[in-house]
Amino acid sequence: MTHYAFYFLSFLAILSALMVVFSKNPIHSVLYLVLTFFAIAGHYLLLNAQFLAVVHIVVYAGAIMVLFLYVLMLLNLNVDAEPKNKTWVKVAGVLSGGMLMLTLVATFSKAETQALVQKDPSIGLTANLGQILFNDFALPFEISSILLLSAMVGAIMLSKK
Repeated sequence: MTHYAFYFLSFLAILSALMVVFSKNPIHSVLYLVLTFFAIAGHYLLLNAQFLAVVHIVVYAGAIMVLFLYVLMLLNLNVDAEPKNKTWVKVAGVLSGGMLMLTLVATFSKAETQALVQKDPSIGLTANLGQILFNDFALPFEISSILLLSAMVGAIMLSKK
């Protein structure tokens, strides 16, 4: 049963990612990107990483996509005012995209994620993540919270001037 869910989510993610690239309307591209993010979150659920799936939906599909939509609607992009790209820019984009795809295929062909999940089925559960985070990595967790607090205070101080 999980094989069928994997194939469906993979097909949905690839199709919606292609629609992001080939869609003429930028708003539709962003909505297709949200659909891609939900399909990827479904893959995380299949890998038994519930926390990662929820964080992925909240952070990417929630916060970042709302910002993308806001910026696109704020910019009011017109196709007429858009400059035309030269052919060498298009060729460079296709070559770099092809090299990225080649790298991803080579990486994922040697991945052993299914064997990792079968060895320890509780590897991505939220309770285990909390235990490891607050027991083994308590000091780095607190240091990163102080770092984020200092960054927030710095941003407030810079915006006050």
